[in-house]
Amino acid sequence: MTNREFLTEYVSAFTHSIVHLGVKNAVISPGSRSTPLAYACMKQEGLTVYRQIDERSAAYFALGLAKASREPVMLLCTSGTAAANYFPAIVEAYYARIPLIVVTADRPHELRDVGAPQAINQINLFGSHVKWSVDLPMPELDNRLDFLGRHLHRSVASAKTEPKGPVHINVPFREPLRIDFEQHYESQGEIAHFGAATALTNEAEVFLQDVLKQEKGLLVMGEMTAPVSQEFWQFVQKLQWPVLADPLSNLRAKIDPSCKDLIIDSYDALLKNKLFKDEMVPDVVIRVGPQPVSKPLSLYLTAVRPKTYVVFDESAMVRDAQSVVTHHIQASADNLWQLPIKAKPASEYRLKWTGASEIFWRVMEQHCEEELDEGVLAKVFFDELDACDMVVGSSMPIRDVDTFFKATQRDIRIFANRGANGIDGVVSTAFGVQAAGKRPAYLFIGDLSFLHDMNGLIASKMQQTDLTIVIMNNDGGGIFSYLPQSQEERHFEELFGTPTGLTFSDAANMYDTEYAAVHTKTQLADALQTEKTKSVKIIEVFTDRQENVLVHRKLWSRFDEELAKQWT
Repeated sequence: MTNREFLTEYVSAFTHSIVHLGVKNAVISPGSRSTPLAYACMKQEGLTVYRQIDERSAAYFALGLAKASREPVMLLCTSGTAAANYFPAIVEAYYARIPLIVVTADRPHELRDVGAPQAINQINLFGSHVKWSVDLPMPELDNRLDFLGRHLHRSVASAKTEPKGPVHINVPFREPLRIDFEQHYESQGEIAHFGAATALTNEAEVFLQDVLKQEKGLLVMGEMTAPVSQEFWQFVQKLQWPVLADPLSNLRAKIDPSCKDLIIDSYDALLKNKLFKDEMVPDVVIRVGPQPVSKPLSLYLTAVRPKTYVVFDESAMVRDAQSVVTHHIQASADNLWQLPIKAKPASEYRLKWTGASEIFWRVMEQHCEEELDEGVLAKVFFDELDACDMVVGSSMPIRDVDTFFKATQRDIRIFANRGANGIDGVVSTAFGVQAAGKRPAYLFIGDLSFLHDMNGLIASKMQQTDLTIVIMNNDGGGIFSYLPQSQEERHFEELFGTPTGLTFSDAANMYDTEYAAVHTKTQLADALQTEKTKSVKIIEVFTDRQENVLVHRKLWSRFDEELAKQWT
């Protein structure tokens, strides 16, 4: 494609998405840098264009248009002080709660802060007086139109979500700025949006009732901030879809006995298997909450791209890093459990998920009897827990929970800092969770993450607590041994393995905590079963990074062989 072709594709996708999202009116102040989008607006069906030379007046004109029509209106101007002249009307729109889609054209990145004409700092230009602001990527040869569409979706949904208000989209363009008026644009697919409400709209109910009739469906449950109701268990029992339960969904503990076959706790392992992935392609996926921890699940959904992929998310932002979501329902998932549906018998599709999961856990039990590595030790730890809260560190600990934590009726709540997936502050988070829960708590953490927040132990001197800390000490960043970086031996240890040679017995002494060093499964079980003598106990479990990788791979190979034997 030429520059003109991919520029045309980009701006055509922009205006097509805006109209699809319910924007019917655009107010344009003519200028040079905004030329591609101005042209696209003029040729876009379903979009009425108003022109106003003065940007200040244009913004107030759009404000009145949006106020009276009660619909979002798009504003478009060139770069530089033109955008600054929008500010008074944007302030009014923010406090009056009027939805404006403010689009400012901008210079490309190489012309910013180098003295180029008509170039000012337009990123976050309107500060706290817009609900959201984004600086979009420039049109390029390989346009990521799915990324563009999702950011426009968020922009319009944010503007329309109560309290309504303006949003700011900054769009850089590189010369030449002309588009091809004869070039036809075909949408790659837009996200369908069912409005922001506490209850489902009639349109959303009709859509979901049809979706829920499908047999080859998956219910994917991400992190949940509150326990599910009994209505949830009744709903999934009738639905008879496999429920892929992320550890942070807290659906792997205290499960309803009647639904134990529906909770798939091994999907991370199953979706590493090619035979299983090829056989078990879903027609429909419904996800509640954020994308689960599992990378194999993300890769699987990206590869199969389900025709219908519904996300329940009360935010205007659709959490969709893989750009595979087709429908966004901006409402609480509690509305889903309350939908009246007829009970269905278990489908062959669901029974295959359950059967494969049972095969995996049989292989797992044999594996744990014969092998010793970090994952096997993690399972020993998990199997000892009950009537407690567990806080899990990022990197390997949360992934070991995903693989080795089997669904149970024991009472265990699981927490982790997965908003940004950082390894910092986890010790302090665990003390906070224990303080809120008022019952025994456990922290499952790696050695580097523990080092990041070792001084968080001071909390035990400030208030009562009951915390047991299990540190998996593999002397460095264990997760990197599973990533592509490990294939390059040069500088791997210095940059990614980062061995410190540190152990934590002295830290335990400094903070007056109980301490146990562990190397075997029996030692770990004994350390967990021995009654604590102090409010904080540190159990340091020593493992080997290279051995961990080898033993993990042995587990996957064992499962592959057993599944092939059963399915072929």
